[in-house]
Amino acid sequence: MFVLADDLTGAAETAAALMSPARPARIALSVPVAAAALVVTDLDSRHHPRAFDLVREALAHAGDRRVFVKVDSLLRGDVAATVAACLDAPVVLAPALPSAGRTVVGGVPYVHGVPLRETRAWRAEPRPAPATVAEALGDVPWVHVPVGADLSAVLAAGRVAVCDAETDADLDAIVAATLGGPARLIGSGGLATALGRALNAGRPSATGSLSLDAGSRAPGRGSARLDAATASGSCTASSGSCTASSGSCAASPANGRLLVVVGTAEPGAAEQVRLLVEHGFAHVTLRPPDAAVAGPGFAQVTAAARVRDALTSGPVVLTVGGPALTRALAEVVREALGETPADLVLTGGETARRVLDALGVRELIPLDQVHHGAVHSRTPQGHSVVTRPGSFGTTDSLLRIATHLDPDLRPNTDSDLKG
Repeated sequence: MFVLADDLTGAAETAAALMSPARPARIALSVPVAAAALVVTDLDSRHHPRAFDLVREALAHAGDRRVFVKVDSLLRGDVAATVAACLDAPVVLAPALPSAGRTVVGGVPYVHGVPLRETRAWRAEPRPAPATVAEALGDVPWVHVPVGADLSAVLAAGRVAVCDAETDADLDAIVAATLGGPARLIGSGGLATALGRALNAGRPSATGSLSLDAGSRAPGRGSARLDAATASGSCTASSGSCTASSGSCAASPANGRLLVVVGTAEPGAAEQVRLLVEHGFAHVTLRPPDAAVAGPGFAQVTAAARVRDALTSGPVVLTVGGPALTRALAEVVREALGETPADLVLTGGETARRVLDALGVRELIPLDQVHHGAVHSRTPQGHSVVTRPGSFGTTDSLLRIATHLDPDLRPNTDSDLKG
């Protein structure tokens, strides 16, 4: 299977939804040349002026494999260019993500029942949110497909089928109607998860029992294990090599240094960071350099030194104190870590991609999923990385991820706070 995504956290989310023991996955951060049953490529194209060309060039590597294209459930990025680049085959577009309250009804995108345009979901974007999916498509020819309608006639007409969906069952029906045909599925992680359910239906796991649906999570604080890494025998855990015969791949950190990188200054992120600090994380904030006091880059050097020093005694959370600091944040991480692998939590597709670019990472090997969208991977360099979309997760999301990587984390006691 061949998957394209417009940002890194979306690529990881889709890999988690589609991988299985029969489909070990690789996430490529460049040209999709990785040899695996499931290749997921982050095109880093969400805000790229050449999004159309990037998609067309990547599709040239697809061959005769099934193609899935991941786009944002909030329709951010150049959806029109992405879809237009796929029109050499029938296209079904279903951006709904019901598990996150993101639905499409009558061709109108909603977030928890509120029209997308009336929400603040696009507050960081340079233009208003589209009022309809059709508006996001621009000049691309489309036909609206209500829930339960016949997709075959629409696809035969050569226009993009813009599908409504309010539930996961609606997405399952869309996949079922297209599974045996030539249509290219374009959509959110919700559609990818529906495709994973269809492909994995009734498939036994390596242990002989039915596997957990890709992208789903059992109740409790544990993670949904993705068995493809163990089936391929490719990952390295703290205890040594992980092989198919070992049956599992340890999720605990192998590197001894845990760094959480939060590339947004939004209030919701601040609450998640507060919980980390209460559990013993040192907090370092990168602020815009003060040109009147020091030259450009001074703030980055200072923050990198603070992160490096703090990591010698415990976990660290690195945040930003202003907008447009993503690239500087990546340089801070590179300078702080040097050549030594670490355990990283990276929130937001842009932040995750810039940090991994700075570290020279070109490929990820997905291992497991902490919660929906929070995907734990390893890199060939030895880093342990959890990526998560910036808009995903409840207040305790980062704490759950950190505890997954380091089960020994405990809340600070009164004496800790006084000391």
